[in-house]
Amino acid sequence: MHRLALKMKLHAGKAEEYKRRHDELWDDVKQLLKDSTVSDYSIFLDEETNMLFATLKVEDLEKFAQIPHQLVIKRWWAYMSDIMETNSDNSPVSMNLKDVFYLA
Repeated sequence: MHRLALKMKLHAGKAEEYKRRHDELWDDVKQLLKDSTVSDYSIFLDEETNMLFATLKVEDLEKFAQIPHQLVIKRWWAYMSDIMETNSDNSPVSMNLKDVFYLA
C-alpha cells in the first residue's frame, strides 16, 4: 500500500462551495477512484492560506496513474476549475508532499 499526500490551492471565499461539491461527489468519480485502487482519501483545508491538503492510499500506482486520462475526471476538473488553481488542462495545480513521519 502506498500512502500519498499533496497540496492544492483554493480560491479565496470558495471553501463552502468546494465542500458542497465534494459532499455531492459524482458517483462515477467515486467509482473511478475505487477502480484505481484509491482508499482512505481525505482532504483538509487550511482556512488561513486556502491551501488544501489531501492524503490517500493507493494499492496499484499504475492504475492510479491512469486517472488523469479518464474522461470523467477531466469533466470533474473542468467543473472545479472556477474555484481552485488549475493548469491549462483544468487539472488542479498540485504538489506532492514528502513523507517524513508515520505512526501506524
